[in-house]
Amino acid sequence: MEYKPVNRTKHIAAWIGLSTAFLYPLSISVKALPALPKLQDETQKSFFRYVQLTEARNSDELHRGEPFFWIDSLRDEEKHQAYAALQSGEIEISKLETQDGGTVIRCPNGIIHHWVGVAYIPGAKLGDVLEVLQDYDHHSTYYAPDVERSKLESRDGDRFRAFLRFRRHKVITVVLDTEHDIHYFRDSPVRAHSRSSAFRISEVENPGEKSEKEKTPGDDSGFLWRMETWWRMEETDGGVYVQSEVVSLTRAIPAGLGWLIEPFVNGIPKETLTFTLRATRLAVAGKLKGKN
Repeated sequence: MEYKPVNRTKHIAAWIGLSTAFLYPLSISVKALPALPKLQDETQKSFFRYVQLTEARNSDELHRGEPFFWIDSLRDEEKHQAYAALQSGEIEISKLETQDGGTVIRCPNGIIHHWVGVAYIPGAKLGDVLEVLQDYDHHSTYYAPDVERSKLESRDGDRFRAFLRFRRHKVITVVLDTEHDIHYFRDSPVRAHSRSSAFRISEVENPGEKSEKEKTPGDDSGFLWRMETWWRMEETDGGVYVQSEVVSLTRAIPAGLGWLIEPFVNGIPKETLTFTLRATRLAVAGKLKGKN
């Protein structure tokens, strides 16, 4: 099993597919798309293998305590530059690829998206970050407009179950009702991590209307079939570094519809991760300001 950063972008601009938006300025309904294939067993099998190997790499790194953040695996000069960029307010983000013994994991009829990003929150304590992340009743405030609704469904110690309604928009608009199982771990007084799995993802048809209803998971447009997340946090350098790593599964891009679906399928995972890290930083900073 290999863990390879494919590339990294030191500063993420607010790029939202301007060329596509110029050509197709109106939001297009998902209902206008042709019938799409259901989530296939072979697609799920490939994704589960990918997640299994990614989980093994995460567990090994956490057990050894290094590299704690993905930027720690860079060469010394690049690592110093990355930390300097983080402390100046930038987001460090990279596309990753987990391989199986040096072999690319093929995913028939699906696309596996794998991104990792780090943000720095000056003046924060580890507890401040955990307070925001675990406040699921208010995620619709912290992470608006990406999160429309949120609710803590249950809690048992450091284990949470939460409901989140996502709204994703890029040429087309997709609304998803999701439920997540999240487990938090305190590794030391200054380090923590969490593991989150979306155990239910349902596309919402006619959201906000009287006719609103959820489609059967896996029998929908395929814009998000699976999502697995790993968070890491460390309090140091007068603040907290926060890393989020996300592996998600979407349908493959059908022939003839690339102009419509490709910007959403390939653009949303990276943009959503960047937004989530920035929103987390803003939410924690807002809490700190209120306390002071």
